[in-house]
Amino acid sequence: MIPPRLKYTQKGLWILDQRLIPWSIKKIKAETYVQAAAAIKDMVLRGAPLIGCAAAYAYALAFKEKFFSSKSQIRNYFLKVEKTINSSRPTAVALFASSNRMKKILESFLSDHKEKIGPLDCLNLYKEILKEALKIEKEDIDSTLAMAENGIKLLKKNSRVITYCNTGALATMGIGTALGVITKGYEKGKISFAYSCETRPYLQGTRLTIWELQRNKIPSALITDNMAAHIMKTEKIDAVIIGADRIAANGDTANKIGSYQLAIAAKYHNIPFYVVAPCATFDLSLKNGDGIKIEERSESEVTNIRGLRLAPKSIRVRHPAFDVTPNSLISAIVTEKGIINPVNTKNVLQALSI
Repeated sequence: MIPPRLKYTQKGLWILDQRLIPWSIKKIKAETYVQAAAAIKDMVLRGAPLIGCAAAYAYALAFKEKFFSSKSQIRNYFLKVEKTINSSRPTAVALFASSNRMKKILESFLSDHKEKIGPLDCLNLYKEILKEALKIEKEDIDSTLAMAENGIKLLKKNSRVITYCNTGALATMGIGTALGVITKGYEKGKISFAYSCETRPYLQGTRLTIWELQRNKIPSALITDNMAAHIMKTEKIDAVIIGADRIAANGDTANKIGSYQLAIAAKYHNIPFYVVAPCATFDLSLKNGDGIKIEERSESEVTNIRGLRLAPKSIRVRHPAFDVTPNSLISAIVTEKGIINPVNTKNVLQALSI
């Protein structure tokens, strides 16, 4: 059983602190939108769909018990909140999707009111924002189940797979994206064994994915990232299944750093490479992956592990947190609406218009 990742109450947003897994299970409480944004930025929670849900609840926190006297005050405050939330994780498109939905709620509210605003108006705005956040959460739960059902159609019986980063329940409010397919696949006899790559430098595979696989009693093994090609060569691997943080209109996919080299290795060994992500992950404003902004994270995440420094001091460090896998290396993209195959602009646009 995977613990709840988010729980919104009138006292605040309770967040499962994923930095502490697997050593302990603890929650922190964000009482303000600033604290919620900091939790997203500091990796207290992670995973594109979960980030989108947390961002939605951050807006609810921002407008809870907040009162204004004019529409201009509300608009200026919203822009301040939006800037803080959107800057927390710039690569995760689900975050911006939540922001855009909240902006539509705001604009609809403002268009229905005169300049002067009263306390009851502000309370109603908060209720509408919270209602939208709850809707976003429900959509995430439903979409993960739909993706799992769609994804297992690509797998043959007793498949052995490799997965990367963490894309399970911990990354969503449902059963997960790529790991959700693996979980459902095991239940249905489509998957017999899963390899979890450690996912340097933040070790999501080591700390989270193998922990989820263990809790779900799925036969599995942990490997370091540089073992993947060897495992593909020497073991029977039927598929590589990963998630995504942002997908361009042509299907180029940004995911945790290391995904690109895994796709290259899979291509060489003639192993299908599948991306599993909800439709909200697509950014149709980007023609291809060249326009995806790659977040550079702290050097200490590369040089240190849990406070212990492993590298010499005063060295240069690079830490791009994501890379982009071109559509030519992706066998199919699985969404809640169906399977995109082959992966190209025409098929992406057609699939999202269903």
